[in-house]
Amino acid sequence: MVERHFDETYYQRHYEDPETRVYDQQSVDRLGDFVCSYVKHLDIPVRRVLDLGCGLGFWKPVVQRHFPKAIYEGVEVSEYLCRRFGWTQGSIASFKGMPADLVICQGVLQYLDAKEAAKALKTVERLCQGALYLEVLTKRDWEENVSQARTDGNVYLREGRWYRDRLKKNFRNGGGGLFFHRDSEAVLYELEHLD
Repeated sequence: MVERHFDETYYQRHYEDPETRVYDQQSVDRLGDFVCSYVKHLDIPVRRVLDLGCGLGFWKPVVQRHFPKAIYEGVEVSEYLCRRFGWTQGSIASFKGMPADLVICQGVLQYLDAKEAAKALKTVERLCQGALYLEVLTKRDWEENVSQARTDGNVYLREGRWYRDRLKKNFRNGGGGLFFHRDSEAVLYELEHLD
C-alpha cells in the first residue's frame, strides 16, 4: 500500500531542490509549449484549463502565455500547497469541478491504487471537453526511462496499456501524452493519432 504525505518535505525534495528534483519550471515550459502549441494547431478553443495535481503550479505561466484569456484552475490534494498557493483542494478521484477545454494531469495517477486511479480517469473523462495531457509513471518507465535516484518509486506501477485501455473508449490518442475527447472538435489526421 502506498502511503504518501504530500507535505513540504516531499515538494522540497522532488520539485525545489536542484540536486534531487524530478523536473523544474524550465522543463515544464518546454513540455507546456509543445502541448499548448499542438492544441492551438488543432484549433481547439481553450477558455478553461484544469490542472489536476498542479503541485507548485509550473503549468500556470505556460498556460497563461499561450491562452491569456483562459481561466486556469489548479487542483491539489496537498493541504500544504493549497495553503501556500491558494489552489482548490481536492482529489482527482472525486473532484466535482467545472469541465475544461484543456485538462492537465502530470505525475498523479501512479499515487492511486487501481480502484482510485480508475475513478480518477472517470473524473477526467467527465471534466475534459477537448484535450487532455496525461503523464503517468508506468512500470516500463520505472525500469527503462527515469532516474530512479530522483523519481519517487513509492507508487503503484502499472502497465501503460492499463491506462490506454481505459481511455480509448472516450479519447483518441494524439501522441506525446495528448489525448483528445471523441466529442471534441479536434480533427486528427490518420497518422496524427495512435488509435
